[in-house]
Amino acid sequence: MAETKSTMRKPVFTKIDQLRPGTNGHNLVVKVVSSKMVLRKGRPDGPQVHQMRIAECLIGDETGTILFTARNEQVEMMKPETTVILRNAKIDMFKGSMRLAVDKWGRVEVAEPASFTVKEDNNLSLVEYELVNVVEE
Repeated sequence: MAETKSTMRKPVFTKIDQLRPGTNGHNLVVKVVSSKMVLRKGRPDGPQVHQMRIAECLIGDETGTILFTARNEQVEMMKPETTVILRNAKIDMFKGSMRLAVDKWGRVEVAEPASFTVKEDNNLSLVEYELVNVVEE
């Protein structure tokens, strides 16, 4: 029997300006521009398990910015000026605009500070998409 070695594929990294509605499986290296807590449920003195926290974070790279929805333990990592690696991120649509999120199938990890400058005048979350039903004639 021939021995087969499984090789780990190197992740392909995407740039912010390549993100499109309805896509997933993105790996990105981004900097956190800002973070704002939008939801905190559960008693602060209660068990951590029952607390739910959601923060909206503006993240970006040298091609643009997008809003990232950080949930629970992701919130701590998304501090302004921090460089993070997002693995297997997906695009969620919220009121017609794109948001980036990492669910239980992905990972957020703090990385070494990146050398790029965030291009803040190209916010993809400000682009509104209209759902168009194409009717084939």
